[in-house]
Amino acid sequence: MTSTDTRTPTASAPATGPGTGTSFWSATRLVAEREIRSFLRMKSWWIGFATLVVGLFATALLPSLFGDGGDDGDDGRPGVAVVGIDPPPGLEAAADDIRILEVDDPAGAGHLLADGEVRAIVTPDDTDGSDPDGSDPGVHVLAASEPPLVILDALGSLPPVEIIESPDDAGEGERALVTIVFGLLFLMFGMGGIAIAQSTVTEKQTRIVEILVSTVPVRALLAGKIAGHSLLTIGQVLALAVLAPVALRLGGHTDLLSVLAPAVGWFVPFMLLGFVLLAAMWAVAGSVVSRQEDLGSSTSLVMLFVMLPYFAVVFFGDNAGVLAVLSYVPFSAPVGMPVRLFTGDAQVWEALVSLGVLVAALVVIVLLASRVYSGALLQTRGRIGLAQAWGRADDRPSGDRA
Repeated sequence: MTSTDTRTPTASAPATGPGTGTSFWSATRLVAEREIRSFLRMKSWWIGFATLVVGLFATALLPSLFGDGGDDGDDGRPGVAVVGIDPPPGLEAAADDIRILEVDDPAGAGHLLADGEVRAIVTPDDTDGSDPDGSDPGVHVLAASEPPLVILDALGSLPPVEIIESPDDAGEGERALVTIVFGLLFLMFGMGGIAIAQSTVTEKQTRIVEILVSTVPVRALLAGKIAGHSLLTIGQVLALAVLAPVALRLGGHTDLLSVLAPAVGWFVPFMLLGFVLLAAMWAVAGSVVSRQEDLGSSTSLVMLFVMLPYFAVVFFGDNAGVLAVLSYVPFSAPVGMPVRLFTGDAQVWEALVSLGVLVAALVVIVLLASRVYSGALLQTRGRIGLAQAWGRADDRPSGDRA
């Protein structure tokens, strides 16, 4: 999430430009470096990134530290449901550490396991022939997604263990959590792109833009701003992607990590391409106004494109049909498709098609934004309409004065 830069930019522009043989790509690189250095010197940028990291670890750790304990009960002890037999001696000996629930109805025990009230169900194992006289029948253990090691250790033996749910299946709670987390990340990074608009309008208001375009092509100025902020976002997203497994392991969510990792791997490229698309729109929103006071009116549409997909994915996350459609819409695909991959509702080929649609939309939006930006950047007298900006853009090299 890029931070808002409201400071007046310095007049230190690259000393070379189209007139002195600077190529488009060289100028783009210089502008991108200028944007990156400017934000890396800002305390607010680092505070914003630190807040994201703290939020990530808090989301992973707080439920296990201060929650109701899930299947560990209010006292923090893991629960086990015993059906059809007396509690085995090993469990009774560990009663201080394990919460034992004697249940008569196997269906009731199944509900306790499904609701997370217990970690396992212990039932008699009629196939165990270790004690033919039946005085000490063997037991059979049922678990939801992974062997309950603490309970197996208390039993003092290795009874048959049956996993009744695949560890790769995401529950409703996990699905909702992943949807909200992905959505919030895209929302925060997408809204952070407003710094591009504010930087652009500040340069227009202080007339520094006239110095910049005398040495740097206008389209290179746009490309450099997008590239600089996109690189900052790449760094933040990759850092969060690396730290997420660490946070999940510390929070004891190793089962969630195994199914979340592939979705995170897809979320990163979707998120970055989505940010570039929005960055081009933020730049145009800043170029069509000449004062910070007018920025709200030009950025409202971009905010709509950022917020509506987020709310749509969150509200319709449990509707497979609607989510399937949203996973192909360029503005909502960065959240919708990774969520579908997480839940197993989408195949790899679907993700590739969605990624292709997003890339095609990105190319079109950037090309349109480039022309509007070129026609509006040097208009410093009030707000200019999109159609008027489009008409003012000509076919001359974009570094030339209009």
